[in-house]
Amino acid sequence: MTAMTRTPGRPAGLTGEALLDTARDVFLEFGYAGASMDEVAKRARISKASLYREHASKSALYAAVVRHWALAGRDAMRPALEAVRAHPDLREGLVALGETMRAGMLSAPVVAMRRLVIAEAAAHPEVARDYLAQSWDANIRNLADAMIDLSDAHGLTVDDADALASEFTWLVVGAPLNAGLLGVETGEPPVARAVDLFLAGYLPREDRG
Repeated sequence: MTAMTRTPGRPAGLTGEALLDTARDVFLEFGYAGASMDEVAKRARISKASLYREHASKSALYAAVVRHWALAGRDAMRPALEAVRAHPDLREGLVALGETMRAGMLSAPVVAMRRLVIAEAAAHPEVARDYLAQSWDANIRNLADAMIDLSDAHGLTVDDADALASEFTWLVVGAPLNAGLLGVETGEPPVARAVDLFLAGYLPREDRG
């Protein structure tokens, strides 16, 4: 979805997902207020008229960029969730899952996008709500389904799967995510410590090994 009609020797302009990727770079570089449709069109090698045909305003383009980013990442954890379901050792599987979650959620592109959405949440609350629903909430639901399966396989106590998934997520990423959003360099507590605390609350003592 990136090619447009072009003259020989001239690079094709960007449309569709490639255009949204370029627009995201512009928003991240300049912030919402400093980003311009002129800059997006220039980097995408298209006319402003073409850009406005695809996205009627800067706010519409911003909303499309955020939704595209959220939808692209909402299933990123599925391989790790399948791995923890299949792991014979619950603690080891949860530690591996937690490390994968932390690496993904604390990666520079994810933190940068979260900062952008937070910065614009007051001005564009509907975009922030959609981002939360399509990314964080969707991933919590996927993790909740895995927690139910872990209950069946390992005796994990699951009274409220969504709450359990949220608690595991915050135990694993809460402190380093908070520091990362503030741009503060800090030592990250071991994932294993968070997993042990989680299991102390939700795994019967006789099943802890």
